[in-house]
Amino acid sequence: MDAEVYPNDRVATFIAQNFIPVKIHIKQQPDTFKRFGVQWTPTLLTLDSGGVERYRFEGFLPVTDFLAQLALGLGHTAFAHEQWREAEERFRSIVRDFPETDAAPEALYWAGVSRYKGGDRAALADTAKQFQTSYAATSWAKKASVWASR
Repeated sequence: MDAEVYPNDRVATFIAQNFIPVKIHIKQQPDTFKRFGVQWTPTLLTLDSGGVERYRFEGFLPVTDFLAQLALGLGHTAFAHEQWREAEERFRSIVRDFPETDAAPEALYWAGVSRYKGGDRAALADTAKQFQTSYAATSWAKKASVWASR
């Protein structure tokens, strides 16, 4: 990660604009690893302003996938704070900006849920229809399939 991902300008800019990064080394701070239940490195956690974990991902990812996962963390943080519009926008930006990543179908799912939680009752059925043409072979499409009859 240090050699390939973190030095990338897009990654550095995204992190600087959206996060307060903290790097913890397993040998130097083992208690912190235990506190967060880290079982493998690298593990990236998104914590909200209260220090509550809102998202995590483990393992190396290339730049585009890494950025998409970081963006998922922002979406899940907004969602956890019931900021439905912001959550939907953050999730939709992943589908728009990183459509070929594994994060995109998850983001599409949560964008629909965010829109629904924000008061749009048609959101779930609309999302299920989107899954029929995009990401149809994913587990996220299966999860949304129950919404198709709404």
